[in-house]
Amino acid sequence: MTENKLSYIIRGSIFRVYNTLGPGLLESAYEAALKYEIEKAGLFVQRQVSLPMHYEEITIDVGYRLDLLVEKKVVVELKSVEFIMNVHHKQLLTYLKLSGYKLGLLVNFNTDNIADSIFKKAYRLDL
Repeated sequence: MTENKLSYIIRGSIFRVYNTLGPGLLESAYEAALKYEIEKAGLFVQRQVSLPMHYEEITIDVGYRLDLLVEKKVVVELKSVEFIMNVHHKQLLTYLKLSGYKLGLLVNFNTDNIADSIFKKAYRLDL
């Protein structure tokens, strides 16, 4: 399944979680519920996936973690904050760069309108 098809399914799961729980909870609550919803859709989901950093010839485990990794193709970075800041977008793009995955979704559940709080980010190694 392509990354774009996966992102469509993930978005549907995000809407179900948001419509059930609403805003104002901790990120970890949304993470657990979203993992469950995505698995219900028949997809393989990993939670809190370790992301080592490679610098020159060394690998450093500095504690970075992907919130969710779907089908080993799409990174989902969750937030429950008042405002999504530019650094949150950059964080996801850096995670994509470090991991080699091409597509990520940045989601802020602490919002009045979830449709405006899902951001699709792509990273291409040839840019």
